[in-house]
Amino acid sequence: QVQLVESGGGLVQAGGSLRLSCADSGRTFSNYAMGWFRQAPGNEREFVAAINWSGRSTYYADSVKGRFTISRDNAKNTQYLQMNSLKPEDTAVYYCAAGHYALATTGAMYAYWGQGTQVTVSS
Repeated sequence: QVQLVESGGGLVQAGGSLRLSCADSGRTFSNYAMGWFRQAPGNEREFVAAINWSGRSTYYADSVKGRFTISRDNAKNTQYLQMNSLKPEDTAVYYCAAGHYALATTGAMYAYWGQGTQVTVSS
């Protein structure tokens, strides 16, 4: 069973950085491809980044490419999202997700979701 818990959100000024973590309390973390999504108020959930089982392959939304970095540590059952050069438009609730399809960009391809963590970027 996969149980995902995000942490690391908060309030930061534009241009600042945050690192989100997503820990899985189960024992099968390395079997899953992972992703990050976000949802701002009034907007639909959108894809942010994805990483395959080994961590060797990643994929990003154009809006975050070059600023965000997704990674994972299978020994710690944890994935990360390093967010640099944050912009006010990055403000959203960020969700981590686990699934069986590597580098998937649609939420329907993920089977398990965390509860979300709020990221607020002030101008």
